[in-house]
Amino acid sequence: MDTRCRPISGIDGSPAPFVALFGGAMTAWRPGSRSIVQKDWCTTRSFAKVALMTSVKVHPMMAQSSHDELSEQKFVIAFKSYIAAQMDPIVRERTDAIAAQIGAAAGESKWLPQLRKRMSADQSYQNWVSAMRSAQELMWQAAGDCVDRQLDALDDSAALAPALGSLTVDPDFVLPRYLAATDTHMMPGSYHVDPPQGGVRQGAVFDKAASLYSLGRQGGQMNDMRGHTVAAHVFERFPGLDARRILEMGCTVGNSLVAVARTFPDAEVHGVDVGAGLLRYAHARAARLGVPLHFKQANAEQTGYPSEHFDLVFSSAMLHETSARALPRIIRECMRVLRPGGVMVHLEVPMRAAEADAFSLLRADFETRYNNEPFWLGAISADLAGLARSAGFVDVAAGYQDAAFGPPSRGETAKFGQPNKGGYKSWYLVSGRKPQ
Repeated sequence: MDTRCRPISGIDGSPAPFVALFGGAMTAWRPGSRSIVQKDWCTTRSFAKVALMTSVKVHPMMAQSSHDELSEQKFVIAFKSYIAAQMDPIVRERTDAIAAQIGAAAGESKWLPQLRKRMSADQSYQNWVSAMRSAQELMWQAAGDCVDRQLDALDDSAALAPALGSLTVDPDFVLPRYLAATDTHMMPGSYHVDPPQGGVRQGAVFDKAASLYSLGRQGGQMNDMRGHTVAAHVFERFPGLDARRILEMGCTVGNSLVAVARTFPDAEVHGVDVGAGLLRYAHARAARLGVPLHFKQANAEQTGYPSEHFDLVFSSAMLHETSARALPRIIRECMRVLRPGGVMVHLEVPMRAAEADAFSLLRADFETRYNNEPFWLGAISADLAGLARSAGFVDVAAGYQDAAFGPPSRGETAKFGQPNKGGYKSWYLVSGRKPQ
């Protein structure tokens, strides 16, 4: 395998590089190259196996890409990568200049409306917003095209999955208004739209798009990095926890839940979400992977489980998809369903408004205004530790956790409370214990 470093060049008519931000370092892979090239170091790890939607079968429920579909998905990656490598720096430079003009300092979100107004007249910002939104639309289209071609086969595969775990779908489920109001992440139909015949479509589309969304940086097509990170956090902060019964709130297709379940193999593991199609897919996916999980359609604000039922309750990048009213209710529900001495862990995006520079705030503003994430700014501004203490949790801590790139080991330390290393290399976590 070729291990020679090749310089990174711009878009100049030569084959466009696929660019990602592995651990915060700029990374490029050119068609025809067999290695990842980074600004500071080289690796022989194949980028295609990490970020590109290849024909390698990850698990039997994953939709498989044809030649043309793979080309469509590669274009989405190239487009997103071009935005990150070529457009982001220009918009950042313009944003920093305007922030200096208006006297906006880092962490001062009060300047965001004025910053947005000034940037809205800037051609580079207009192009950037249009490109970002178009890339997201194309991503969902690419995933949907691939899934719809083989949807009947995926539904059949789900029906024939091993009889492991359980699935409970509520035909009378009432969707929270903050989720019904928009297609989250711009996903057509969001998490919850379910055709009359049922099926697994929404889950299959979500799973297929997940590694495209993050360019493979959250555990490749298994997309399980966040689950490993939650488990690593529990091992470090609560090493004596005997987790016999575990609940994930907002489990989507079970990416994180499978990782946590494999870390605690003797536990009874449950997941709740609002989408019936997501959960049908999640149940079949876990069963095909040989992991017995129990899925239930429920609202994280009111799960319907008995009080003092779980030893560990967690979420993985869910809180920013709720609302200002729902957030404290979810924290209180965690308190209710945990046994005395049980542990709550919430993992969120590695960004806090109080620390963000002008461009990072503008990037968060894009998520809120243009990517159908209306509570993004609210979540990164919320005092999560304060909400946990108000709900009655003790031993509360909040901070950055180094990402776990694989199953963690007990006894590992010095991963929590570290400086923020950036997207996909750090996550922001808050955790606490219910008093005995």
